[in-house]
Amino acid sequence: MLLAMDVFEAIAEPSRRELLDLLAERDRPAGELVEHLHRLTQPAVSRHLRILREVGLVEVRPDGQRRIYALRADRLLEIENWISRYRKYWPRHLDALEHHLSQKETEE
Repeated sequence: MLLAMDVFEAIAEPSRRELLDLLAERDRPAGELVEHLHRLTQPAVSRHLRILREVGLVEVRPDGQRRIYALRADRLLEIENWISRYRKYWPRHLDALEHHLSQKETEE
């Protein structure tokens, strides 16, 4: 029995992230998405789109013979909420990096 995939598992795959990047620009027909991911076969792109649709990151609508895919950015809030818990650590690391780069620059 296959367990349902969640948003985090879905975006873990680089090709699916690439599809999301393309859809963040604008809605696109399936054929155009296949063209952009030319290293993958049409069935492979279709599988990735199905997974993204199942976790709710994309939606599809018919347009004559074509299927148009659109990003559902609201589903990315789950990721945003999870990441936000860790943002408090970023300034400290960025400050340390800035300090290290300043020291390197002074040494040179």
